[in-house]
Amino acid sequence: MSVLPVASAPSAARFHGRAALEDWVGGIAALTGPDRVVWCDGSAAEADRLAKAMVADGALIRLNPEWRPNSFLARSDPADVARLEDRTFICSATAADAGPTNNWRDPAGMRDELGTRFAGAMRGRTMYVLPFSMGPVGGAISQLGVQVTDSPYVVLSMGLMTRMGDEALAEIQGTTSWVPAVHSVGMPLIDGEGRRIPDLPWPSNAVKVIAHFPETREIWSYGSGYGGNALLAKKCFALRIASVMARDEGWLAEHMLLIKLTSPAGRVHHVAAAFPSACGKTNFAMLQPSRPGWRVETIGDDIAWLRQGADGRLRAINPEAGFFGVAPGTGEATNPAAMATMWGNTIFTNVALRPDGDVWWEGMTPTPPDGLIDWRGEPWSPRSGRPAAHPNARFTVAAEQCPVLADDWDSPDGVAIDAIVFGGRRARNVPLVAEAADWTDGVFMGATIASEQTAAAEGPVGELRFDPFAMLPFGGYDMAEHWNHWLRVGERLGTKAPRIFRVNWFRKGNDGRFLWPGYGDNIRVLDWIVARIEHEADAVVSPIGLLPYRHDLDLAGLALPDADVRELLTVDAAGWRHECDEIEGLFARFGDRVPRPLVRRLQQLRWRLGSYA
Repeated sequence: MSVLPVASAPSAARFHGRAALEDWVGGIAALTGPDRVVWCDGSAAEADRLAKAMVADGALIRLNPEWRPNSFLARSDPADVARLEDRTFICSATAADAGPTNNWRDPAGMRDELGTRFAGAMRGRTMYVLPFSMGPVGGAISQLGVQVTDSPYVVLSMGLMTRMGDEALAEIQGTTSWVPAVHSVGMPLIDGEGRRIPDLPWPSNAVKVIAHFPETREIWSYGSGYGGNALLAKKCFALRIASVMARDEGWLAEHMLLIKLTSPAGRVHHVAAAFPSACGKTNFAMLQPSRPGWRVETIGDDIAWLRQGADGRLRAINPEAGFFGVAPGTGEATNPAAMATMWGNTIFTNVALRPDGDVWWEGMTPTPPDGLIDWRGEPWSPRSGRPAAHPNARFTVAAEQCPVLADDWDSPDGVAIDAIVFGGRRARNVPLVAEAADWTDGVFMGATIASEQTAAAEGPVGELRFDPFAMLPFGGYDMAEHWNHWLRVGERLGTKAPRIFRVNWFRKGNDGRFLWPGYGDNIRVLDWIVARIEHEADAVVSPIGLLPYRHDLDLAGLALPDADVRELLTVDAAGWRHECDEIEGLFARFGDRVPRPLVRRLQQLRWRLGSYA
């Protein structure tokens, strides 16, 4: 049995400097047995060579350069199409450290398992070494990592999603720390008898394991070539491992978009926002305002790292360099900026192929073109009874191609955050917008983010599915301690802390209609948020936060019935009393680890609702 070496905890001292990096790469190569080791420089020429080789091997399809220059289609194994939460593990020292919402494995036992699986896993393949920076190279909030992989698809994708290559490698000197990440598709090309095995366009293994070692800051991923299972800089590093680093070092690593908001008067504010899946996160990150004079620019669509700056304010970066977006549902009507971003230089995964060599997916256009080949490589028509693109089909593209990218998106010091916004998909109960009374109230809002089940497959329809801080699958440690960490950060920020708000674009009337138009009209809610930040709007005190007066919301041109507006801003006391019961059930999962200030907020909410008409 091959056993992985154990790094010295908690300092992870093995992972500092160039000499340690070279020793580590040599150790991984000795364990996995590749034919050769290639240190990637991150250049366009390197990416071009890899892409041409993958096209020749059938691993990529080159798209028509007239429609989509320098772009490619990859088709995954049908058994390797999404993030694998049930195979994702936090291997902390104790199960309590991981908390009840993570899958915990004993670190020693997991190292034994991984040592066996990785032994010889890269035989016959090339092992690529990818040094990368999360955030601008050398930036105040940035961090370094190194991934090894036997997947050229991962190399190309990491070149788009991170600052990968020689510039990042040059930063690893002396005592500079870096996060190690090991990935293999788990399909060696030479078997135990020395016989060569034919390769596949999308190699993978039926057994998949994604393991995180928080104390030593290590990531090990085996068996999957897809998305966050294989692009280890993304959720694995930027959230699960980084959240632990942030807790220990006093900053925040969050599942948040970042936008730059410019008002008609030319005043600039920066907003961070956390939304669970299927709540319009990407559309908000690339919002096209419906009101004249407003401008929304993208800084990041998925992850934010936030640290108190020298000025005492909370400053944020997007640690990624690209977008790994869900294709289905993205179209000119819903997100024109995203569509313009992927004009070329894009990797598409599991979308449909048009006869003219371009791509298509559900929601891209109202009517599918004729003659499509679906994501499995089979002929498709609307009568096929199955989607043309996989529901989790993706596009991977550099952020620099986004037409609404903010000029300060890669500021080395980050941007000062004026407001934090939380949201969920709620058909009832939650008003259009509410402001937290203070930082603790805002943490309570973040801890109790929830969406209502919309399909029986998810659970009882209408039942709340809590996703605290939109981090439920992405936290690297106990979620209740994450809430406590937010409270500590707020104490340090003091009066310079950003204001916190909760929004809900999905409120429905009794007839099932959405009451709010959403999309570009969400700028009207941001308008009120800015007015509150600038002390230009009053608010109504309610048990669940500060609500807008109707006359302070810009509703011009919407023709919303008065009854709809009232319902959008209504606090249903009976509904909220029931929600308090559900929040109590959420807190019960964490026992006495729930911070006392949040327990008191729940008690205060019940008391306020008791006397609310």
